[in-house]
Amino acid sequence: MSSGSSETNGSMPPYRRIAAELRAEMDSGALAAGDQIPTQEALSRRFKVSRATVQRALDDLRQDDYIDSQRGRGSYVQGAGVRTGPRQRPGPGPAGVELAEHLDAAFQEPRITVDSFSLTAETLNSAIQGPLRRIQAGEIAPESIAIRLLVPEPAARLAVPRLVNDPEDGRPLERLRQLAQNQVGGLQSSFHRLADLGLVVDASIEIRTVSVTPFHKLYLINGSETLFGYYKIVEHPVSYRGVDMEIYDTLGLGATLFHYSSAGDTPDPYSAEYVRQSQDWFDSVWSTIAEPLRL
Repeated sequence: MSSGSSETNGSMPPYRRIAAELRAEMDSGALAAGDQIPTQEALSRRFKVSRATVQRALDDLRQDDYIDSQRGRGSYVQGAGVRTGPRQRPGPGPAGVELAEHLDAAFQEPRITVDSFSLTAETLNSAIQGPLRRIQAGEIAPESIAIRLLVPEPAARLAVPRLVNDPEDGRPLERLRQLAQNQVGGLQSSFHRLADLGLVVDASIEIRTVSVTPFHKLYLINGSETLFGYYKIVEHPVSYRGVDMEIYDTLGLGATLFHYSSAGDTPDPYSAEYVRQSQDWFDSVWSTIAEPLRL
């Protein structure tokens, strides 16, 4: 039986490493059928992770029929004949859910980088709040966090949003600029709070703009993961300054994100190259035509 595992070892998300180690112990008989799994608190101490990470590892084992959990009694090892083994992991999913899950895993590392290209930063702002709350609660303590945010130039005339019946009406774009400013301001405030409280030695957020209409959103995490999704254009009603309007707009939080990774000992070559090309694309825009945000 292993003596433990650090959250920073390897490239695999911590909850999957924990599940893999416990699964190996059950396959080898070190944890026999009918044995009770150690408590979440004990596993948290052993693996030096938060209880939330332990819960996710146990969820994986439960889905694979390696353990059976009984309310009030804990979790027990299933017999070998019951186990189905690791199942195919979920495919693409809603942006808010997918990004939150991968950021949660990424924030287990001591040094975190996130590059984002999107319309308003709403999805990122929402997804990152969980890890930031865990930092403030003392559950995790990263050494550094560096965020680079690429958003449309506020003064640019974008293709969307716009009124369905009057493309020249400027109110939908005014509304978008206000929403984007709120989201970007929220992110900046969150990082200033980390600095003010002295919770992260090196926390930075840099925001640049580019005069284009984003038709996709892109997130690059810790240099090894890419999340990519298309903005679907939808027609829906909104209210702005007391006026109801029908506009063409983008589907942001509900967009589908596809995940690619170059992590692990033998990453899929296609995914690894996609991550590399995505990072190259972001860096090329960032270092050439992008300008510092001026609110």
